[in-house]
Amino acid sequence: MPIVDRIPALLRERPFRRYWTGQTISFVGDQISLMALPLAAVLVLGADAAEMGWLKTAELLPALLLNLPLGAWADRQARRRRAMIAADLGRAALLLTLPVAYLLDALTLGQLYAVAFGVGALTVLFEVCNTTLFVAMVPTERYVQANSLVNGSRSMAWLAGPGIGGVLVQVLTAPFALLADALTYLVSAGYLARIRPVEPPPAPVEKGHFAEGLRWVVRNPSMRALFAASGTVQFFNYMFHTLFVLYATAELGLSAGVLGAVLAAGAVGGLIGAACGGPVVRAIGVGPSVVTGFVAFTLPLLLIPLAGGPLPLVIGLLFVAEFLSCAGVMVADIAAGSFQMALIPDAIRSRVMGAFRTLNHGFRPLGALAGGLLGTAFGLRPTLWLATAGAVLAVLWVLPSPLARLRDLPEREPAPAPAQAEHSDSR
Repeated sequence: MPIVDRIPALLRERPFRRYWTGQTISFVGDQISLMALPLAAVLVLGADAAEMGWLKTAELLPALLLNLPLGAWADRQARRRRAMIAADLGRAALLLTLPVAYLLDALTLGQLYAVAFGVGALTVLFEVCNTTLFVAMVPTERYVQANSLVNGSRSMAWLAGPGIGGVLVQVLTAPFALLADALTYLVSAGYLARIRPVEPPPAPVEKGHFAEGLRWVVRNPSMRALFAASGTVQFFNYMFHTLFVLYATAELGLSAGVLGAVLAAGAVGGLIGAACGGPVVRAIGVGPSVVTGFVAFTLPLLLIPLAGGPLPLVIGLLFVAEFLSCAGVMVADIAAGSFQMALIPDAIRSRVMGAFRTLNHGFRPLGALAGGLLGTAFGLRPTLWLATAGAVLAVLWVLPSPLARLRDLPEREPAPAPAQAEHSDSR
């Protein structure tokens, strides 16, 4: 079989290939920053635990505060792609200020907080526009394949990004490692500038515009169930992740190297899950794939508080748990993401996704806080049992909903054609 025939059909189409390439490079850059930014705070500025907490808060706060208002703003725009390009350029500019300040011996924690908040805010803007651009380029029957490709890139970034970030920090120092992430945003902007999808027309500004996305979710039983399940998983998952590293090192006695290998096994599982997500959806349907993905994501994590006995057995259980869980979350993300893209009307797409991201990100700090408090009061292992069991039960929101029985993607509501459309260079 010729090599070109083995390339997924979407990657043979120039607009999507450019979009996917920019996203892939940007995902790797995000993983570099995930390591380089906190290391800059610790190694260069000597940040303590409280200051690291403020840095993490600065990163998370924009997603909690800005998804709803920026989603409402994005639905009123005719050219979301331009907003995404501006967000990429803005994120690159903010990150570039850090190595410049370091060279001038002027880098401060306050600047790190401001950059973390600014990058987070521009990321929110990028993401609330992103789904609209995605559906403008991809026909409904290819949503599953497109989501598989994008999620595969994300898993590859999980696998390669931290290692690349670690090498760059070691060779260049943490502030200069952030130059690599700034470059990835510039590359992403460049690829976005080279595509011309026909975007849906902007939504009219009407009474209740701001909250319409949230109201639509509440009225739709399938989306309501999916939102509730996702929020529940986010809460218990962040309770789990708050304690996992401490539990693995202090209670199970794993070294940093072994723990890194366990997390790498999760990234490999994610790659396999992304590759298998499309075939799973085609074999059993969209709704059953969402249910299967939720169960496959959460159930293996019960092996982690169960782990005990000889060290090889403990390591083996953690490897299996991370591998299967990350494979499961990819199946869930591909099926649920494709379902949402097909179901949500274009006119309120950004507002609905803004509400979804607000819910998800809102539960994260609550779960982390609960994990810390319960872990202190009752111990690490009992709290991890609660966190993993609670996450498994999240699927109960979906099981009685129409989504659980849905086999095919719903047909998208047709959007009225814009008065003057851009031409799509499909080749």
